Amino acid sequence: MRALQVTELLPDHAGTALADLPLPQPGPGEVRVRVRAAAVNFPDLLMTRGDYQLKPELPFVAGMEFAGEIDALGDGVAGWQVGDAVVGGNRYGAMAEYCTVPAAALRAKPEGLTWEEAAAYPVAYLTAYVALVRCARIEAGEWVLVHGAAGGVGLAAVDLAKALGARVIAAASSADKRDAIARLYATDAVIDGAPGFRERVKELTGGVWADVIFDPVGGDVFDESTRCIAFGGRLLVIGFASGRIPEVSVNMPLIKGFSVVGVRAGEYGRRFPARGAENVAAVDALAAAGNIRPHVHAALDLADWREGFAMLERREVVGKVVLKP
Repeated sequence: MRALQVTELLPDHAGTALADLPLPQPGPGEVRVRVRAAAVNFPDLLMTRGDYQLKPELPFVAGMEFAGEIDALGDGVAGWQVGDAVVGGNRYGAMAEYCTVPAAALRAKPEGLTWEEAAAYPVAYLTAYVALVRCARIEAGEWVLVHGAAGGVGLAAVDLAKALGARVIAAASSADKRDAIARLYATDAVIDGAPGFRERVKELTGGVWADVIFDPVGGDVFDESTRCIAFGGRLLVIGFASGRIPEVSVNMPLIKGFSVVGVRAGEYGRRFPARGAENVAAVDALAAAGNIRPHVHAALDLADWREGFAMLERREVVGKVVLKP
């Protein structure tokens, strides 16, 4: 089978290349999936050079999330059949024609989604759901400011917040990205995420500020967000794409009455398995009903993986890039 294999941890993905590997065999409790599409995520890029917290033993096949059809069942697998359309995630191994994963890591593909869309939504929308529903307890009509709104997780938050009845302000760094967001999701407003966005938020909300702020950027964006959040607001810490981990003087949340909430969707599910299953079911139900729609920026052949990686590195992607093995 064709697979994108990492044999050395080197800059510029120099230790990564297409390889012809033996077909993997599912072990007990595992299934083999014929991968139809695999999403490209920043951790995939980081792992090729050893810059991610997870460092798989070499060699390994890249790729964290996928959509495809069950091809073979290992011993002891119940509830699945060969030919079932599924989506799933694993720590690595998805960027190949076939992958083996624990049966428990799979869920049924929502019928309304294409293979490419199905590969693009599991991680991003689960993160957005845990952030907005579990952590922020979002209510219809609230103002939600989403930073990094063109990214995979940010765009999922925009889409989900709209579906939940919030009034959404999407902040993005370039005019092209802002135009794409407005066209795709008809948000209440799309603004420049550069410093100074505070005044635009004040104007849009009539001075009541944002009830919920979704921040995967950190750095200066977080700092300014503490100055445009409503009393009783929830500032969601998703990540630090800017490269700087910010700090906050606790007198600010005290005086302004807001909460700073860290979001770790995967850990949330591990700590609270029942609620984690509810989260997954809720996201899948929204997708099946057509209430959320992941956006695929580009769908490329696996052979064009380097261009897909470069799109993320150039920060030109709106939504997700997927590879088709």
